[in-house]
Amino acid sequence: MRILYHFFLSRKLSIILVVSVFASCQKNKDSIHPEQSSITESVYASGLLISKNQYKVYCEAGGIVDQVFVDEGEPVEKGSPILSIVSDNQVLSRSNEALSAAFNAYEANKGKLEEAKSFADLALSQLRLDSALFARQKRLWEQNIGTKLSLEQRELAFESSKANYLSAVEKVETLQRQLSYQSQQAQNNLKISQKLTQDFVVKSEIKGKVYEINVKKGEMVSPQMVVAILGAERQFLLEMQVDENDIVSIREGMRVKVVLNSHKDTVFDALVTKINPMMNVQSKTFTVEASFVQAPATLYPNISFEANVLINTKEKALLIPRKYLLNDTMVVLISGERVKVTTGLKDYQKVEILSGIGIEDELILP
Repeated sequence: MRILYHFFLSRKLSIILVVSVFASCQKNKDSIHPEQSSITESVYASGLLISKNQYKVYCEAGGIVDQVFVDEGEPVEKGSPILSIVSDNQVLSRSNEALSAAFNAYEANKGKLEEAKSFADLALSQLRLDSALFARQKRLWEQNIGTKLSLEQRELAFESSKANYLSAVEKVETLQRQLSYQSQQAQNNLKISQKLTQDFVVKSEIKGKVYEINVKKGEMVSPQMVVAILGAERQFLLEMQVDENDIVSIREGMRVKVVLNSHKDTVFDALVTKINPMMNVQSKTFTVEASFVQAPATLYPNISFEANVLINTKEKALLIPRKYLLNDTMVVLISGERVKVTTGLKDYQKVEILSGIGIEDELILP
C-alpha cells in the first residue's frame, strides 16, 4: 500500500509540475513589456512607373497608315515623324486647291487687267477729244457761229465720254481688287489643304523614346485612336494612388520608400513632387507623383510598385504591438486590469503609447 501511495503521489506531483511549466510558458509567450524604440508613421500607396513627359499620341485626321517611320524602343527628336496617313479625299482636295490657286493666280489673270486698262485709256482719249470739240463749239457759239443744236450735241458727247471713262476706271479698280482677292483666297485654301496634309504626318512633340506603336502599315486609324506612346528616355516618375482618407497627410517633399516589382529585393528612396488635387471618384483615390533620389539603372514604363510615404518619425517612443491594443484605447495588464492609454504614432505592427502605462508594466493579449 505504501509503495502504491508513493506511486500515485509521485505521479500527481509530476502532473502538477508539467501543468505549471506549461502555464509558465503560455504566460511568457502572451505577456510583454512596452519597449522604447523608433517608429515611423507612413501612408501606404501603390501605383505604376511612368516615363517623364509620357503621353499618348493621336492623329488629327483619319485614314490608312501609309508608313511607320520608327520602331518601339527607338529614340526620337522633337518634330520627328512617327507615321504617315493617306486619304484619297485629302489627296484629291489638295490637287483641286492647287489647280484653283494656279487658275486664280494674279499673274495668270494679269491680261484681263491690262485689257481693262486699255479700255480705260481709250475712253480717256475719247474724253479728251470730245472735251476739245465741245470747247471749240462753245467758243464758236460765243462768236455767234454755228447752231445751238451743234453745241448741245458736243456737250452731250463730252458728258457721255466722261461717264464712259469714269466707268472704265472703276472697272479697272474693281477688277484689280477682284483678282487680288481671288488669288489670295486660292492661296489660303491651298495653305489650308497643305496644313491638313501635314496633319496626316504624325510627329513627336518631345525629345524622347518610342515606348509603344499600336498600328501597322495598311491599318485604318481615326482621331480617337491612340497610335503610339512616347516619353522621356531615362527619366521616370512614380505615379501613386493614395486613398482619400490619407491624402490630407501628404505634402510635397516627403520621403517615400519604394519597392518595385522588378526589383523586389531593394528599397528605393524617392520624394513627393506633385499632388493632383482632383480625386478619382471611381477609385476614391488621389494621384501623387514622386521622383527617385537615385533610380535603378534599368527601368520601364508601367512597372508596378508599392510605396510608403513617411509622415512622421520619432526616435525614442514607448511602443507595443498593435494587437495588444483593445478598441484603440485600452490595454490589459497581467493582472487582468484594463487601463486606458493615449496613443501616438502608428505603423502596421506597432503603436506609440503616450500615457497610461510605463515600460515596467506587463501586458497580455486582450
